[in-house]
Amino acid sequence: MESVFSLLVPLALAAVAIVLMLGLWNMLRGGSPNRSQKLMRARILFQAIAIVVIMSAIYFSSR
Repeated sequence: MESVFSLLVPLALAAVAIVLMLGLWNMLRGGSPNRSQKLMRARILFQAIAIVVIMSAIYFSSR
């Protein structure tokens, strides 16, 4: 089970970082505000998923 989480945690964090960078890049270059909103909403979703994955990893590693 730990090997699954050792793969999922970095993937979840990378997804958050990528969407954050895309959103920032879009805002800095003066892109569409609607696209920025969608990217920031996606970032929040990925952050929630990352928190669930990290908390699950902590829970299962302590058992």
